[in-house]
Amino acid sequence: MIEKVLVANRGEIAIRVMETCREMDIPTVAVYSDADKNALHARYADESVHIGESASSKSYLVMEKIIDAAKKTGANAIHPGYGFLSENATFAELCKDNDITFIGPPSNAINLMGDKTEARTLMESHNIPLPPGSTKALEDIEEAKKIAEEIGFPVLVKAAAGGGGKGMRIIYKPDEFESGIRGAKSEAKNAFGDDRVYVEKYLEEPHHIEIQIIADQHGNVIHLYDRECSIQRRHQKVVEEAPSPFVNDELREKIASTAIQSAKACGYYSAGTVEFLVDKNRNHYFLEMNTRLQVEHPVTELVTGVDLVKLQIMVANGDELPFKQDDIQLRGHAIESRISAEDPADQFLPSTGKITHFRQPQGAGVRLDTGVQEGSEVSINYDPMIAKLVTYGEDRPKAIARMKRALQTFELSGIETTIPFCDYVMKHESFVSGVYDTHFVKDHFDPKKLGWKSNTEKESTAPVIAALIREIAESKKNTSAVGTAKVESGGGRFTGTWWQKRRN
Repeated sequence: MIEKVLVANRGEIAIRVMETCREMDIPTVAVYSDADKNALHARYADESVHIGESASSKSYLVMEKIIDAAKKTGANAIHPGYGFLSENATFAELCKDNDITFIGPPSNAINLMGDKTEARTLMESHNIPLPPGSTKALEDIEEAKKIAEEIGFPVLVKAAAGGGGKGMRIIYKPDEFESGIRGAKSEAKNAFGDDRVYVEKYLEEPHHIEIQIIADQHGNVIHLYDRECSIQRRHQKVVEEAPSPFVNDELREKIASTAIQSAKACGYYSAGTVEFLVDKNRNHYFLEMNTRLQVEHPVTELVTGVDLVKLQIMVANGDELPFKQDDIQLRGHAIESRISAEDPADQFLPSTGKITHFRQPQGAGVRLDTGVQEGSEVSINYDPMIAKLVTYGEDRPKAIARMKRALQTFELSGIETTIPFCDYVMKHESFVSGVYDTHFVKDHFDPKKLGWKSNTEKESTAPVIAALIREIAESKKNTSAVGTAKVESGGGRFTGTWWQKRRN
């Protein structure tokens, strides 16, 4: 029986797990690095343990330190969140060897689905549709080139041990092939210590659709419907929604059935996500299975009314699922915007520094999962995502309207973020109509139309902005200021979130 949970993670996902544990009256333990000594998650838990230097390779990724922290505090279960050790089969086994419950799937399932070529081979043996391409890792460039010529360009080169868009290249022409393969292998080696790659057909107008599944240790597997995850930059998701506006009832039934079949094929239990590519003709192909909780799980929770973390804990305890497939119904629509410390006006480059002002959006249908606050430092040591803004409505237009309102009233200063990009998406005709695919950024995004200025530009306009703020404060006839504006002393730098004039 789970009595105390150590959360082997940081930031918003650590707090998210701890919130459910509190509701279940389960004490929690946080772990933190040097960089996170003042972090929210370290203060939110019932107990906290320092585990090392700022670099994740010397703290959050050191399995022995996590296990020692659990033993030291008497935690008999570990929730890995996502990222870090969440899909590490060795860590799952290490937990088992130390009589600690790993709140996740069995290690054999993590192993099977973590190796993309092994996963493709398994899916092929169960007649699950795959994109045309190689099933096994490629031995040499000539072999890869031959397969690419057979399936036709463009092709996608992908890391066998990959994920998160790393070790991936789209190759449009034969003369780009060798350099593309070398680039993918080099990036895969650096990211995963494994340079194996495989090739698959790059689909036209592809949609990235995923199915959330939950399975217990008694053979019960159900799905919690679909998510559309096609708004991406560098093959990484930025905006997700549930359900997908592209998936019709017929495809939804087919793809959900395939997802359940995939989970059963690898003996899966706990929460997991089966990801698919869907072409313009609504043919679906298995992409991969993520053997953990997904970043975008809140949209599924909102449209199904379930707590996925609670279900993970119940399953880890050995309980049966508390409902059947027919009990799960879709209600309304939910959208998630990932708020990352990146500058969308400058190729989404990372932005670091101190958050000088933070005020989260309020109102009906708004949920914010975050691990930062005013004064928090955003460093280069960890993933740049600092918050997830989620809105819910009885239908898609209502969810979009609430997201626009929430983004426009989200006050976050001191660093550049993806807030203006997410707002751009919400207002774009392609997204509003629901007619978009994974090429959205390439086909539709224009940084010049963001309506925001970079921090460098803001510095030069600080005096003008300050004068304008005073003018508006003195005059209440036709306009009012919405958002925040602040002129910092010492450098005259203007930092702000949304600042606009709105007619009364």
